[in-house]
Amino acid sequence: KCVRAGGKHNDLENVGFTKRHHTFFEMLGNFSFGDYFKKDAIAYAWELMTSPEWFGIPKDRLYVTIFGGAEIPPGNMLEIDTPAGQCWLGERVPQERIHAITGLKDNFWAMGDTGPCGPCSEIHYDMGPAASDEGHADCKFPCDCGRYVEIWNLVFMQFNRDASGALTPLPMPCVDTGMGLERIACVLQGVISNYDTDLFQPLMAKAAKLLEHDMSDADEEVSRRIIADHSRASTFLISDGVMPSNEGRGYVLRKIINRAMLNAGSPETVSDQVLPGMADAVAQQMRAAYPELDENMQQVRRVLASETSRYRRTMTTSLGKLREEVARLMEALRLRSPETGGMLIHKVTLPGDVAFRLYDTFGLRRDVIEDASRLQGVGVDWEGFDLAMREQRERGRASWKGEGKEAANPAYAKIADRFTTELDFYFGTSTKDCRIEAIITKMGPVNELNPGESGEIVLDRTVIYAESGGQVADTGAFYDNSESQLLAEVKSAYYPVAGLVAHKVVAKETLRIGDRVAVVADAERRARIIRNHTGTHLVNAALRNILGTHVKQSGSLNAPERLRFDFSHFAQVDAEELRDIEQQVNEEIRLNTEIETNVTSLEDALASGALAFFGDKYPEHNVRVVTIPDPRAARGFYSKELCGGTHVQRVGDIGVLKIVSEESVAAGVRRIEAVTGIGALEHYQQEAQILRQLASQLNVGKDGILAQVEKLAQTVKHLEKQLETQKRKGALSKIDELAARVQTVKGVKLIAAEVERIDREGLRQLVDSLRQKLGSGVVALGMPEDGKVALIAGVTKDLTAKIHAGKLIQALAKQVGGSGGGRADLAEAGGKDTTALKSALLSIPSLLEPLL
Repeated sequence: KCVRAGGKHNDLENVGFTKRHHTFFEMLGNFSFGDYFKKDAIAYAWELMTSPEWFGIPKDRLYVTIFGGAEIPPGNMLEIDTPAGQCWLGERVPQERIHAITGLKDNFWAMGDTGPCGPCSEIHYDMGPAASDEGHADCKFPCDCGRYVEIWNLVFMQFNRDASGALTPLPMPCVDTGMGLERIACVLQGVISNYDTDLFQPLMAKAAKLLEHDMSDADEEVSRRIIADHSRASTFLISDGVMPSNEGRGYVLRKIINRAMLNAGSPETVSDQVLPGMADAVAQQMRAAYPELDENMQQVRRVLASETSRYRRTMTTSLGKLREEVARLMEALRLRSPETGGMLIHKVTLPGDVAFRLYDTFGLRRDVIEDASRLQGVGVDWEGFDLAMREQRERGRASWKGEGKEAANPAYAKIADRFTTELDFYFGTSTKDCRIEAIITKMGPVNELNPGESGEIVLDRTVIYAESGGQVADTGAFYDNSESQLLAEVKSAYYPVAGLVAHKVVAKETLRIGDRVAVVADAERRARIIRNHTGTHLVNAALRNILGTHVKQSGSLNAPERLRFDFSHFAQVDAEELRDIEQQVNEEIRLNTEIETNVTSLEDALASGALAFFGDKYPEHNVRVVTIPDPRAARGFYSKELCGGTHVQRVGDIGVLKIVSEESVAAGVRRIEAVTGIGALEHYQQEAQILRQLASQLNVGKDGILAQVEKLAQTVKHLEKQLETQKRKGALSKIDELAARVQTVKGVKLIAAEVERIDREGLRQLVDSLRQKLGSGVVALGMPEDGKVALIAGVTKDLTAKIHAGKLIQALAKQVGGSGGGRADLAEAGGKDTTALKSALLSIPSLLEPLL
């Protein structure tokens, strides 16, 4: 299984538009590590290709290439692969069908800039003149018009390339061959496009059914190809544990899913079941070869449904903005023609600054702008886009004055050359005889800090924890060594440079460099923080146990009041899952094991099962591992993480952990907040007080609150339903009044009217009733809705060949600052400009006339 959608061979933008580009494909091949080399590899390949016992491909349709030599550093020549040519001649391949290709680009394969490499020999198949993308009727091999297709690549790895580019022979040459399953299927099934094989046709038929496409509709062919291909890629990626995210493989997956959705239709109307339905079709087709698909389909469907919902929420507005810009551009350039039914008649290009504004302001990625513009027949000025991006970066640099984390004073770098702060916070909350090594103020380094002044103080050692790893800093105080006189309040602490702790203080007495002080951290505050920090480790482990190992930490905050944990997950964590997480964590707390910490190398820590977090930097040696043992676990522990923070001594010291909220903070990132110990008790007390107040307001006991609330909710729901029913009756009672306003456009009856507000279902019923009343005709209704506009268009079946309701509604939506789409017979849209509703409805005759 292979996925290719980025990097050196970025096929994503070509998928669907060519016969052979795919994001997901299967690669066949054979390998030899010293058992055989060129002669046998070529003999095996030719036999499989041409023997009637196997593929039986006619020999007169095949051509082969060999490496034709190339110049390599430092100024040497790599000779033609004559031995491979002799082997092909030995298989009775005519000399005129053996072509030597010079250079390192096509017939020389390497793993990278350095490492094993060697010449290739490729087998190509003549698809015939019909396969030529350039209409060549009599071209000769190796024409690159698309007629001649590489179907098998035999790689002979016989060299090692060093950093200078020089090649040295490998002690044991190897064979590594690759044959694309989709391409060989194309050849054996006698078609010229991979999409016409039985690998893709069932999936494209499924896509057509889900999207209500006619398979014979050539205009939708590219979209069906993209959806079929991208469904294969997304199904296998999710099944293999890749989750949509904004980085790495997860970002590639999200781009693939979004591109499939973009080609499925308007985000306002596309069904949430398109991609889950396609995944079912992929699993049905591939389950024999990949039985794990059946095991993972529930997860695949959940992820795809969640991503579809996310796509619809985020793209409805942003794609609407793109459509507005395209419509504005075409109107400004007068590129719409009544003679062509409003279709684009000249090539237009979206200006680069406009494309960049869509990217920067509305969050449309480059690939989405590219694909969405192409679907509307519009190009994009990417040079202008890049220029606008450079200009914005320059403006940003010119106006930047620093924000976020405060930049460290340059003086700290010089201090760090002399010593580092010894960290005693693992061993308690107070220590004595700490020497003041440096005092820094806004004016720079000083020798003393006077009473009432604020500054930053560096000590030779400290028990104050400096903010890091998601754990907030301690607060505390400096005293004299007898702890009888308060010298300074410690408000916070941080690491200005590696190895130094800077204490943010307000002096109560004069402090000088060289003074020795006792340092005391707020013990009660520290106790709250460490309960939450250890609680975070427990929550992380429970999430991975219950939701799956795809869960990765995205951020955390361990403060006195609460813990906050951000993690990657594709859907909301439901109530049952939250209950299971909370229960599992509290079981570990009751088990009350003693927490273990040890310092080891990074390699050994990871080998032992410790979790490290993506994006964090760890030293190769001396990493701290925090382990929560569990004798019941197969590995002997419940949680093991690389962590430099402070923790409770025994897990039972946490007391109890209560999850108080779960929410989304970004696409594919969820957040759990929880409280522990005294914080959990305070939370329970607050909830109990709320329950008492509710019971009093509802005049019931605590046990009767839920029943009473449900009763009230049912009453409200019933009243709302009655109200909507009355509104529908009122609207439907005006059918005759609306029908009397029928007008005729070139012999076609039209009702275009603004109606009073009803729910969407009532609006659909009204359109259906009016269509029945007309018998044959077009109905377009609009209504104000919470400061916005709702539009709906219906076309009777006999007219859909000329008038497409989806296209009509798109034209109306643009006039009211919105977007929409739908089927040929029924479509809906929304807009923002209520003042433009009347003029939009009045424009319908002029929109219909060119179509009739």
